[in-house]
Amino acid sequence: MRKAIRFAAIAAFVTLTVSCAPKIAITAHRGYWNCEEAGFAENSIKSLELAQKNHLWGSEFDVHMTSDLVLVVHHDRDIQGKSIHTHDYADFKDYRLKNGEKLPTLDEYLTQGEKGGTVLVFELKQQYDKAHEDYMVDKSIEALKRHGLFDPKKVIFISFSMNICERVAALCPGFTNQFLSGNMSPEEILAKNINGIDYHYSVFQKNPTWVKEAHDRKMSVNVWTVDKEEDIKEMIGQDVDCITTNEPMKVRTLLGRKERK
Repeated sequence: MRKAIRFAAIAAFVTLTVSCAPKIAITAHRGYWNCEEAGFAENSIKSLELAQKNHLWGSEFDVHMTSDLVLVVHHDRDIQGKSIHTHDYADFKDYRLKNGEKLPTLDEYLTQGEKGGTVLVFELKQQYDKAHEDYMVDKSIEALKRHGLFDPKKVIFISFSMNICERVAALCPGFTNQFLSGNMSPEEILAKNINGIDYHYSVFQKNPTWVKEAHDRKMSVNVWTVDKEEDIKEMIGQDVDCITTNEPMKVRTLLGRKERK
């Protein structure tokens, strides 16, 4: 679904919203950095490694859960016609990403994440009921703790599920927690105790005051997917906190000194 730069701390990411001279973070969308052309694949361990080597602030990845409750890193809901949530992890043992990697489990992905150099932008995907969403949040937190990554300086949570965001808010105080919304205002999101918003660029076009409204409420603001130069410049002008993009190096060039170091 979305995209990151080099980092200071998420603590700084949060205070960014009240700074008189905010600097913008860049997130690589699904770990993407022209990675198909480079022989990598989105949501692959290699694409995370590539983001780390190029000092991108963050790298986004998506988490699903199989029917036998294994957390896997993958964007789509299905793999070769098999719905992830109705199949066991073993059913995907022969599946390979475009770069030849097998479907990574969350633990395998976080083993690479331990090496640092980029914030993990952790998108928890909607599940088929709230009980499974709650379980996925709990198991994700356990995995982060196992790998020494349960740290608001190292992880941002995002989701399209309000239930997931509310559970993260309850269990992960102090973490940046962004709801992926298409129609809820910053005021409505904050009322759910969620401290961040993540909007598609088109939403900002329809609601040009929402960046300021969010910042007035000390909420972090991410915008995705922004790849065209004119759109990137517009979002830089609005001082969003984070730009999620398939073109992180283009954003870095356009940001110049505003880039978060």
